Amino acid sequence: MSPAAPLPRILVIGTGDTKCDELQFMASVIREAGGQPVMMDVSILGNPPYSPDYSKHDIAKAAATTIEAIAESGDENSAMEAMAKGASALTRQLYGDGLVDGVIALGGSMGTDLALDVAAVLPLGVPKFVVSTIAYSHLIPPERIAPDLMMILWAGGLYGLNSICRSVLSQACGAVVGAAKHGTKPDRERPLVGMTSLGSSCLKYMKYLRPELERRGYDVAVFHSTGMGGRAYEAIAAKGDFAAVFDFCIQEVSNHHYSSVVTSGPDRLENAGRAGIPQLVAPGAVDMVDLQAWQALPGIFADRPYHAHNRLIGSVTTSPEGRREVARLIGEKLKRADAKVAFLLPTEGLQEWDKPEEPLHDPEGLDAFVDEMRRAVPPSVTYRPFRQQHSPSSINGWPKASFRREGHDTGLRAYPRLRRRRHSHAVRDA
Repeated sequence: MSPAAPLPRILVIGTGDTKCDELQFMASVIREAGGQPVMMDVSILGNPPYSPDYSKHDIAKAAATTIEAIAESGDENSAMEAMAKGASALTRQLYGDGLVDGVIALGGSMGTDLALDVAAVLPLGVPKFVVSTIAYSHLIPPERIAPDLMMILWAGGLYGLNSICRSVLSQACGAVVGAAKHGTKPDRERPLVGMTSLGSSCLKYMKYLRPELERRGYDVAVFHSTGMGGRAYEAIAAKGDFAAVFDFCIQEVSNHHYSSVVTSGPDRLENAGRAGIPQLVAPGAVDMVDLQAWQALPGIFADRPYHAHNRLIGSVTTSPEGRREVARLIGEKLKRADAKVAFLLPTEGLQEWDKPEEPLHDPEGLDAFVDEMRRAVPPSVTYRPFRQQHSPSSINGWPKASFRREGHDTGLRAYPRLRRRRHSHAVRDA
């Protein structure tokens, strides 16, 4: 919250011409919760029966057009896209000027489309809440979801207030005011290292790597690579907020390639390189695809080894040829990086469930991936295979073994300055 503000100022965004009762109710709840509502109207055709702090004319001006031009476009999609552009620009300006401390937006599919753009322009740590009729829907592509976006399903409230709608809206408003009052924004006292992984029943390296990196003076954020975690990682990388990344679970690349809903979007494994962030990359769990455990397996995977992790998510192995395809895709993504990249290739296992006694054991598939990956690593990337002499050479074995050997930190040798932090951005110059 801004130091000069006696109350957290919450920007309330919605179409006041069609949702005036709901938006005014939200404003009253925000006041009762100890906040100050700041009303932004994103209507196009009509006008709200109240005077918003920021009108549709202000929104259009921020988009370098007029509301008349937007209304006359004749296409509701392009019209709302223009309003989203203006609302995003104005919100960014308001936050930069210290005039708002959090944002809450209300909408159906149109309002949600706009709200996602607004949330994306705000920094991590700024409370951002969307009340939506399509919350958590697969209609929302993962790449449009801000890393710390909060959503709640707007149940029973599309047209007019009722007891269910009031309950949902009051919870949402209380949440965003509470977050603005008590939320802690990320600090930058230590350089941040981004790491990706699955849970420790599948991947374990973070248990050994995180304390070693912290001992060297780094802050470490581990992202759960089950779609949304990878999306958050990519969004933060795109803004250049990592000093370096240990992207050791790139399974979401395989998920997206096979059209799984457990996706982080098409740009997985691309944003750190595009932002000039040094990368250590390993193919953790890339030999399998995650799917909904509550649906029948797609035909392409019907005869493949399968492991149900819980009632929500299960994993199936890909074929040897499928793994070669993914290896080539990884190589293409690594080729685009604008900073140093080291690719670490464990040759005896990419996750815990591919051991001989485990359900996803497939030595033929592993050999195919390793063989293709060796060829796919581009010349611009430092290639570091882990062979028998680095025993154990599975992805879960080598980090622990390497850190036990003084002066032989296998996972860090590509960037020697990660051994001991000299200043906050030393790794960028390594």
